[in-house]
Amino acid sequence: MVPSPTFYELTHDECVALLARNHIGRIAFSHRDHVDIEPIGYVFSDGWLYGRTSHGTKLRTLAHNRWVAFETDEVRAMFEWRSVVVKGALYILDSDGSQTDLYQKCVDVLRSVTPHVLDASDPTPSRNVIFRIHADQLTGRGASPPA
Repeated sequence: MVPSPTFYELTHDECVALLARNHIGRIAFSHRDHVDIEPIGYVFSDGWLYGRTSHGTKLRTLAHNRWVAFETDEVRAMFEWRSVVVKGALYILDSDGSQTDLYQKCVDVLRSVTPHVLDASDPTPSRNVIFRIHADQLTGRGASPPA
């Protein structure tokens, strides 16, 4: 008999730890019968994914449907990987008005990974739209190679 890989579910704590260790993932969003997926940088903190983007098609699409899926992975080999999927609502944050404190919290969280977010030394200054995604659903799977 040929040994086969083992596939398993990640616990909630394993999902949270994987999200916290990584900072690049993919966001999937849809409008009508069109689905798109794009890579994004993020920081996971207290049940929220924090990120930023630039103005464009993605934001126009999200204005119609703010429900998204997000995925990040750790892959070592064909049968040695872990993957986490987050599903939730995306919220665009505004630096003015009633969201000022929340906006600043988001910037502070993003600066924990990229210290110059939204300052004069910002490595990606065109990404000036701040958002967060609530992790309403959090699932994870993994694979282990044959023993």
